Amino acid sequence: MNANPVLLQNKYARIIELYAKDKEITLDEALDFFYNSETYRLMREGVSDMHCMSDEYLVEELKEERIQYQ
Repeated sequence: MNANPVLLQNKYARIIELYAKDKEITLDEALDFFYNSETYRLMREGVSDMHCMSDEYLVEELKEERIQYQ
């Protein structure tokens, strides 16, 4: 399924902001992590309709992903 590019960019921004707030990091750090994450790749490619998941769910996915790579 292809998402509207503008809506997808807005979703990315919300996720990055929530992630930064949750991890108490800067937006730049959150942005860098997000755009290099597997979660972003799956969302961008529309795999398993990841882009349809809630923002909170996707932030949890990012947190799990970060734990795996530490």
